[in-house]
Amino acid sequence: QLQASGGLVQAGGSLRLSCATSGLTFSRRAVAWFLQAPGKEREFVAAISEDGESVRYADSVEGRFTISRDNAKKVAYLQMNSLKPEDTAVYYCAARFGFLASTRILYDFWGQGTQVTVSS
Repeated sequence: QLQASGGLVQAGGSLRLSCATSGLTFSRRAVAWFLQAPGKEREFVAAISEDGESVRYADSVEGRFTISRDNAKKVAYLQMNSLKPEDTAVYYCAARFGFLASTRILYDFWGQGTQVTVSS
């Protein structure tokens, strides 16, 4: 099970999302974040390898967002800086065995989603 936490922030502000796991072999799984804005497809944001050595970002968040993980605590994070109103969406964390990926269908464990709202 994956659980994430989100929130409300003003444009230009920062927010850190957390994805806590239970019942998963967390350290053996790549973790990713996706977002889904109203009326749009779920899209890739960032991913991190099992050991945290490799990361990948969508172009839209490169330089603003940072993905990280703490395998001892079984938690993954998404630090979001310089937030924009267009970042408003439901954010999902996801996990999979094997290498990190940006393709949604490759992930087989999903969190319930958390709302992030960036006000202008």
